[in-house]
Amino acid sequence: MHFGLHFDFRNPEFAQTSTADRYAAALDMAQWADGLGCTTITVAEHHGSADGYLPSPVPMLAAMAARTTTVRFTIAALIASFHDPLRLAEDLIVLDNLSRGRVDLVVAAGYVREEFALFDVPMKERPRRVTEVVSTLKAAFAGEPFDYRGRRVHLTPAPFRPGGPSISLGGSSEAAARRAARIADGFVPTDPRVWEFYRDEVQRLGRPDPGSSPTGATGTVALAKDPEQGWRELGPYFLHHTNAYGAWQAQDDIASPYRSVPDVDTLRSAGRFRVLTPDQYVEELKAKPVPFAHFHPLCGGIPAELAWSSLRLFEHEVLPAFA
Repeated sequence: MHFGLHFDFRNPEFAQTSTADRYAAALDMAQWADGLGCTTITVAEHHGSADGYLPSPVPMLAAMAARTTTVRFTIAALIASFHDPLRLAEDLIVLDNLSRGRVDLVVAAGYVREEFALFDVPMKERPRRVTEVVSTLKAAFAGEPFDYRGRRVHLTPAPFRPGGPSISLGGSSEAAARRAARIADGFVPTDPRVWEFYRDEVQRLGRPDPGSSPTGATGTVALAKDPEQGWRELGPYFLHHTNAYGAWQAQDDIASPYRSVPDVDTLRSAGRFRVLTPDQYVEELKAKPVPFAHFHPLCGGIPAELAWSSLRLFEHEVLPAFA
């Protein structure tokens, strides 16, 4: 039995939670999860969001790494377009050492127009910036001098993990899929349909067939003794999460499971968000060839006490069924 956590730290005003308290709760949850054998903790990155979406995943993972010993961390996604490649490489090398090699990266180009305006970055530069960031990180993680913008540079110290964090690309287009095959260690598609472009490009480059897409339909599960009460408490946060992403992704009609919806009832009927009893979740997990539970405990600004209620049910009533 494996499980993972995801955090993006949205904190809308109606949640009535300070950002500092939300961060502290997530650090406690990371330590709790690590003690129970959590497989992976994922954090994300966005900038200038009205609800405080996490803009700086590296220091957040540094804090989590200091509170944990075995869980692996993923930044999904790190938005290459807004980072100085050398400074980013240095920060990630330090994080790799702090975590003793427990970090993996999913690098993406970004898509939110307001973010590109914030950093005064033309959106047309996204492919070039992604390529430069990935090539710089790979060279820096090798621990040797390398050529960078026409000069010879050498970043120190070396990563803890030989070769540094793994680097996959994220994306939802054919161009992103084929770019991932050429420059990255893997591909994490936002839209599983573009996986076949990645697969085709990998084989065209003479490498082994990577097989079927590692990602599929995703959803968010929370646990409650009474799912109806759970929906009354959690539904507004699920709705905020969905509509905040929906507003961003509607700008360019990005392939995504998120589309804005008018109310909680409509969201619930779509089935992407579910509130289950522990027994229901045990039954569902046992039907899977490889049981994996995934939680977004603070989704959409869920207050810590509600998040802990779901996580404790998992700890005390779901995990023991797989002992």
